[in-house]
Amino acid sequence: MAKNHLNLSLFSSGNLGSIETDNRVIMAALTRARVGRDGVPTDINAKYYAQRAGAAMIISEATAISAQGLGWVDTPGIFTQEQIKGWQKVTDAVHRRGGKIFIQLWHMGREVHPDLIGGQAPVAPSPIAAEGAAHTYEGKKPYAMPRALTHNEIQGIIADYKQAAKNALKADFDGVELHAAGPYLPAQFLHDSSNQRTDAYGGSIENRARFTFEVLSALCEVWGSDRVGIKLSPEISLVDSRAQETYLYIVSQLSRYNLAYLQMMERAWDRNEQPSIDHTQLRDAYKGCYVANGMYDSESANNAIADGTADYISFGRLFISNPDLVARLASNGPYNEEDMSSFFSGDARGYVDYPSLSEQSA
Repeated sequence: MAKNHLNLSLFSSGNLGSIETDNRVIMAALTRARVGRDGVPTDINAKYYAQRAGAAMIISEATAISAQGLGWVDTPGIFTQEQIKGWQKVTDAVHRRGGKIFIQLWHMGREVHPDLIGGQAPVAPSPIAAEGAAHTYEGKKPYAMPRALTHNEIQGIIADYKQAAKNALKADFDGVELHAAGPYLPAQFLHDSSNQRTDAYGGSIENRARFTFEVLSALCEVWGSDRVGIKLSPEISLVDSRAQETYLYIVSQLSRYNLAYLQMMERAWDRNEQPSIDHTQLRDAYKGCYVANGMYDSESANNAIADGTADYISFGRLFISNPDLVARLASNGPYNEEDMSSFFSGDARGYVDYPSLSEQSA
């Protein structure tokens, strides 16, 4: 059932957990591959995020909790002291501009290529290789066969998430988001196509969801539940014979956590692909702050807020080419044309050189 949002819009104030916001526009996590092999953010990353501080909340690009989980070239981590210091530059720059920023915590599981972890096999719930190819520093290579995690190793990864959350505190983030979307480790546990375990972490939906909820509990122990969010993507994930049932169970259980928010990717990356999940049922099952993501524009986003189907809207690609996206949404454009060739690699071009409205009119 839709919530009562009478007279609310994208530009109304609100609350994400304990954080008050001036608007309801969230910057979704965006992998931009502008960090070196050491996973340490630098001054150019700080400039990029500070430019987008007008958002109600910035969610950082996906950030590895450990060397074992870092499987994409030139992406950041939060597991070394140098990385913590690098992220401190980012959070300081965002806070100076009056913004707020959560870090998205990431473990890629079976999608980590051995080349990026010293030749070791990647880890996963079960020894089932992902389809396709991994990004490596020598180009794309087929995914390798992962090895199944032992019970003790699962506990170790949960501890890694908890330590990453503590490191995020040191880096002065405003909260953390669990990346349980896409094809990465939490989702690999959730879906029966990638999880064929017969222990407490496999089989039933309750068991397959156990890893996600244990990680979430660990993050809440560090931050308090009102500074923790989670991202799910039923439409961009792994094959599951009971997908609707799986996500309905997860969303219903999440209501007990009193999280800052649930961010739900409601559409696949293909703009023409129709949703395969009944998202209305999922929205109705969740009792907390619901952040919708899925190719919204100004009109559809305002309508979703006004009719109560979402509390906040997160934008991805529009934030790449429009650092002042909140102002542009308020005027319904114009929007800068995006340079797709620079989305996932490069330098300042296509990263920090998109002009704001004020710069364009000067």
